[in-house]
Amino acid sequence: MFGDKRRWNSIRWRIVLIYFLLVFIAMTITGVFIMDQLKAYQMEQTKNNFSKIVQENILFLQEYDNLNDYQEAIQQDLTTWAESIREEMFVVDDSFQIVASSNLNYIGKNGLEVLGQSLLVKGLTGQVAEMDDVLPSGIPVKNMAFPIEKNGEVIGVCCIRADISSVYDMQEQSKSIFGRAMMLALLITLILGFFIARSITVPINDLTEKAEKMSRGDFSQEVSVHSDDEIGRLAEMFNLLRERLDFTLSEISSEKNKLEAILKNLADGVLAVDLYGRVILANPAVSQMLKGRVTDIEGYDCDELLGKHDPKLEFQHIQEACKEGGGHELLALNGRIFALRFDQFGEKDDPESKIIILLQDITEQQQLEDMQRDFVANVSHELKTPLTTIKSYTETLLDGALEDKETAKHFLTVVDGEADRMNHLVKELLQLSRLDYKQEKWYMKEGNLVNLVKSSITKTERLAQVKQQKIIPLFDTEKRIMVDMDKDRIEQVIINVISNAIKYSPEGRRIWIDVYRQEKDACVIIRDEGIGIPEESLPRIFERFYRVDKARSREMGGTGLGLAISRQIIEEHKGSIDVRSRLGQGTTVSIRLPLAYSRGVENIE
Repeated sequence: MFGDKRRWNSIRWRIVLIYFLLVFIAMTITGVFIMDQLKAYQMEQTKNNFSKIVQENILFLQEYDNLNDYQEAIQQDLTTWAESIREEMFVVDDSFQIVASSNLNYIGKNGLEVLGQSLLVKGLTGQVAEMDDVLPSGIPVKNMAFPIEKNGEVIGVCCIRADISSVYDMQEQSKSIFGRAMMLALLITLILGFFIARSITVPINDLTEKAEKMSRGDFSQEVSVHSDDEIGRLAEMFNLLRERLDFTLSEISSEKNKLEAILKNLADGVLAVDLYGRVILANPAVSQMLKGRVTDIEGYDCDELLGKHDPKLEFQHIQEACKEGGGHELLALNGRIFALRFDQFGEKDDPESKIIILLQDITEQQQLEDMQRDFVANVSHELKTPLTTIKSYTETLLDGALEDKETAKHFLTVVDGEADRMNHLVKELLQLSRLDYKQEKWYMKEGNLVNLVKSSITKTERLAQVKQQKIIPLFDTEKRIMVDMDKDRIEQVIINVISNAIKYSPEGRRIWIDVYRQEKDACVIIRDEGIGIPEESLPRIFERFYRVDKARSREMGGTGLGLAISRQIIEEHKGSIDVRSRLGQGTTVSIRLPLAYSRGVENIE
C-alpha cells in the first residue's frame, strides 16, 4: 500500500500532471478566446447587415412630415422591402405606436410591449440602439433601432429584428468540435508526458536506490552514466561523492571524541586548547561573548584571550588546575560576568590530552541576585526610617510630652504621617507582588482615553497650583480615543507620571500633556520643564526603589516604586512606556496603548 502511494507521489506523475495542465490551460484559454471572438464576429456581421438594410431604405421614411398621416404608403414601402430580406421590420412613431410592420399582426400595437422600452427610448433620443432578447416562443433575437429624423427632429424609429438562433447553434457546434479535439490532444499529451517523465525519473530512481544502500553502510555502489546532460553529471558527482565519503568517514572516527565534547556544550562558549596554550577549536558563542573583538579565534594564544584580563586565567594556572581535576573562575569583561570551567578531555593518561574551557554568561543571574539583595536592603531602609521616627516620637510622648497639647498634637501628626507612608509603601509592595505573580485582578473595559486624561489632570491641578505651575492640555478635549483598559490602573499610571512632573519641576514652570492616535496605538505624552534625569540614570529609572536623588525623593514622599508599577501595568495592557530626558532640560514620558476596534468608526480620525 505504501509502495503504491509513493509511486503515485513520484515526480514522474508530477511532470505528467504539469505537462497535462499546461496543455489543458493553453487549449482552454485558446478555445474560450476563439469562441468569444467567433460569436462577436457573427454578432457584428448581423449588426452591419441591419445597418445596411436600414440605411438603404430609411431615406424614404425621412420624406414624411408625420408618420401616422402616411401609414398606408409606409406600409406598402415596408412590405416591398420585406420581400427581399428575412428580418422583421417595424416603423414606430414618437408616441411608441407601430405605424407599419412586415408582420401585419403588430400594426397598431404599442411598440413598448413588442420591442422594449429601452430600445425605443434610445432611438427616439437620436441614438442607434440595439438589444438582445428572447421571444416567448424561446427564439433568441437581436433588435436594433434607427432614428427617423426630419428637419433635425426625431419623428419616429425604424426597428429591425432578426432570429440569431444560428449564431448560438454555431457556438454549440464549435464547442462540441473543440471539446473532442481537446480530449484527443490531452490523451496524446498524457502518453507523451509519461515517456518524457520516465526518461528523467528512471536515472533518478537508480540514484535513489544506490543512495539508500549507501545509507545502510554499503559504499560499493556505483551508478552507470548513460548521458552527458545534467542527470549524467549528477551520476558522475554521485560516484565521486561515494569515493570521498568512504575516505572521509575514516577521518571522522578519529575526531569523534573532540566533536562530541564541543557539540554537547554549544549553548555556552566552548574553547579547546592544546598543550601549548593555542586555541584549536571555538564555537560562535565565544566570539559573541567577546562582542566581536575576535572573529576567528582558532590559533590565538589562550593568555591573549583570557589571561590578560585575570592572572588566575593564565594558561599555566589553568593547566595546573586541570591536573588536579579541573577548576572554575569568574571573569568580568565588557560589562558582563562569565563563569569559566575548565578540564582536560581525552584519555587521562595521554600526555597529549587537550583542555576544554566552558564560558557561561551569568550576568543576568548575578544582576538578579544583586537586585534581590538591594530590594531587601531598600525595603528594610524604607521601613526603618519611619519606624525610627515613630519610635522616637512615641518615647518622647511617654516621657511627658503628652502634657504639652501642642507638642503632643504635632508629634501625633508626624506619627500619623509616617504610618501613612508605611501603609502606602506596603500597598505598593503588595501591588508589585500581585503584578509579579499575575494575581492582580483586571477590570478591562472599553473607554475613552481622552476623558481619563482629563480626569487625571483635574485630580492633580491643585498640587500644581500649590507650586504655581500650569498644566497645558494640547489635545481636543471633545475627541474620542477608545482603548480597552482597566480605568483605575491606567489612571494610576497617568496620575503618577503627572505627579512626578509636578514634584521635580521648579515653581512657575509648565507641564504639557497631549493625547493622540498613531497608527494602531493611542499615545499619551507628558512633558515638563523640570530638573531632568542624567543620561546614565535613564536605563535604571524603572527599577524598584531606584531614585536619581535619593534624599530629595524621600523628602518629597516618593517610595521609588511608582514607575516600576506603572511599567508593569502598561505592559499588562500590551502597551509601552518610555522616558526621554536631559539634565536641566526637562523630561518627556510617552505612553502607548493599543486602540480598541469594537467601536470601529469612533477610532477613525
